Amino acid sequence: MATMAVQMDGGPDKIPLRLKLQRVERRRKLMSFTLVLPLLLFILIAFVWPIGRMMFNAIHDDTLLTLMPRTTSALSAWDGKDLPDESAYAALVEDLKQAWARKTTGVIAKRINYELPGAGSQVTSSARKASTLSAGPYRSTLIAINPIWGQHDVWIVLKRGHSAYTAYYLLRSFDYQFGSKGQIVASPPENAIFRDVFLRTFGISIAVTAATLLLGFPVAYLLATLPTRTSNLLMIMIVLPFWTSVLVRTAAWGVLLQEHGIVNELLITLHIISRPAELIFNRVGTVVAMTHIQLPFTLLPIYSVMKTISPSYLQAARSLGAGPFYAFWKIYFPQTLPGIAAGCLLTFILCLGYYITPALVGGAADQMVSYFVAHYTNEDLNWGMASALAAILLGATLLLYYAYNKLVGVDRLKMG
Repeated sequence: MATMAVQMDGGPDKIPLRLKLQRVERRRKLMSFTLVLPLLLFILIAFVWPIGRMMFNAIHDDTLLTLMPRTTSALSAWDGKDLPDESAYAALVEDLKQAWARKTTGVIAKRINYELPGAGSQVTSSARKASTLSAGPYRSTLIAINPIWGQHDVWIVLKRGHSAYTAYYLLRSFDYQFGSKGQIVASPPENAIFRDVFLRTFGISIAVTAATLLLGFPVAYLLATLPTRTSNLLMIMIVLPFWTSVLVRTAAWGVLLQEHGIVNELLITLHIISRPAELIFNRVGTVVAMTHIQLPFTLLPIYSVMKTISPSYLQAARSLGAGPFYAFWKIYFPQTLPGIAAGCLLTFILCLGYYITPALVGGAADQMVSYFVAHYTNEDLNWGMASALAAILLGATLLLYYAYNKLVGVDRLKMG
């Protein structure tokens, strides 16, 4: 008995058993954390950091604050009513001289041109001429060099540059902008394009999600009810497109849907149409190609849930007098809702970020938000607008996920 008491107290070393168990548990947790640490670092570096940086760029722009420090400082106390005083013009001349010497005039001109289209070239020419000025008065001289410096709008833009944070890019993404007095106003109709782009993006995503559900649900039911050997063969045919890239599949649809492609030729041969239909470079081609690409993403979660549904439920309903459709609708279909929700949510979220397919088989009126993100990133080099559009798209995705969690519950999400 004494020996057992010593063992329960921790043994000859007098360490309590509870402390030993705590140490073992800590070592186990530390080992587990060490094993997942490389994956955690990879996610932080390759996923969390870029997204965080992108969202930060949507509200941060210190171009004018960094490259025109004298002007932004001189305008910090300006009331914004009349034109600034002589000291602000003198500060502007000094900043333009420095920018011309350091070859940063183009960066300043591009930043001002974002908010005042057409002002970029005038800022560049003013900097070149201002680099030769040696004495004042600068106000009348600068206005004589270029009338833009006698306009109120350009000084309002420079005044907002005093802060490294700006709401311009987010406002522009919703087709709003700052007015001449700093108030928020609607963008001119010729520049108001982004609300239509977002509506188009969500519309196409909803259409593709609905199409994949209508096509995928019957196929998933067929796969779940067929013998294993047959269903495995059909499953190989479904996942076969995954062996090729999205670019190849999209290009293949371009060949099929073109004016003299296989689809048009077949329809004409069957006398369904008398002349080739416009199936490419429009909304039809975009939805068809995206539906083909996204179909497995909707089908597989539904199939995985259907495989877990026992046939005995339907048999019991039929034995109690329910008809085939009633038994299916009341007994079988509700059990497939987690798979339907998972597949549709996955497809819809993936569709929101589509770029290659609309660019290759869609027309000018079918480009989605990702097209403009790529445009601002690769062509205009406007990182603020690209980040703002991407941040809004990410916010919409998170909002959708939140709504799904509230209405359905993440715990019911089944992917396989």
